[in-house]
Amino acid sequence: MSDPPGAVGAADLQLITIGRVGVDLYPEQIGVRLAKVRTFAKSLGGSPTNVAVAAARLGHRSAVITKVGDDGFGEYVREALAGFGVDTRFVGTDPVLRTPIVFCEIFPPDSFPLLFYRQPKAPDLNIQLQELDLDAIARVPILWTSGTALSEEPSRTATLGAVRAATGRVVHDLDHRPAFWSSMLAAREQVARILEHAHVVVGNVDEVEMATGTRDPDAAAEALLAMGPELAIVKQGPRGTLARSTTERVQVPAVEIAVVNGLGAGDAFGGALVHGLLGGWELRRTLSFANAAGAIVASRLACADAMPTAAEVEAILQRDAQRGAGRAAHV
Repeated sequence: MSDPPGAVGAADLQLITIGRVGVDLYPEQIGVRLAKVRTFAKSLGGSPTNVAVAAARLGHRSAVITKVGDDGFGEYVREALAGFGVDTRFVGTDPVLRTPIVFCEIFPPDSFPLLFYRQPKAPDLNIQLQELDLDAIARVPILWTSGTALSEEPSRTATLGAVRAATGRVVHDLDHRPAFWSSMLAAREQVARILEHAHVVVGNVDEVEMATGTRDPDAAAEALLAMGPELAIVKQGPRGTLARSTTERVQVPAVEIAVVNGLGAGDAFGGALVHGLLGGWELRRTLSFANAAGAIVASRLACADAMPTAAEVEAILQRDAQRGAGRAAHV
């Protein structure tokens, strides 16, 4: 298949993500239940899709493997991705299923319930192994996978096939949505399968508990490393982020910011993590940058539209460094 007009060559891609996509409908009235919401703002959604957007905003050539329906929302997804600079060549169309939509409620600072419309099945769960460009996957420096893609077939087989084909780094986002699984044990079984091939695993405290059975960040990171990855990252919200490898333990504090909507923060963290990995940064710098990127998005309403530039992230880091120097001066 030839590249579409304006697309980079497959050999030039720096990141390919695979999995969930949707259209997010965010209430423009904050702190009220859906029954009382009057108007919504539309935004691109789906964790691996948003990670591709976040990486593109930071200057990287990214693409997403996903599927949409043959409908107006599917058209919107393609247009939005292209507008964000994400290559759309791997966005397929399911002739029957509809593009998913997701509603949320916004109760800052820490309650953002989601209502998924992915029935009877989401198109992105119909990605098939034979549809994948395995040559492009083998060439890309980073392949990003997510837990939702493992919840059903044929997406599960396609995702596992992709990680086996990859020769670059595989980053697996635990991305656990309990509503998509028959049980926590079923999800844990699939995590173990994919982590045999992953180099990096990332998740929040709830997600690492699903994968390992413990909420203790250090114990969970150690258990994740035992499954195969070389780096385990545990996001702890206001307690910051912990990362462990076989030789290193790094803990960075959270960034202080007024939270508006925390739903896109993890995806911004993911795109920034990719940024640091591609840049060959040391681990502490990467985690600090990723924390700051996540905090910026948490201070904004949308997800994909809210992804920060590198200059915005550096400004937050500089602000915090100056505050830290000020506090130290008064000790």
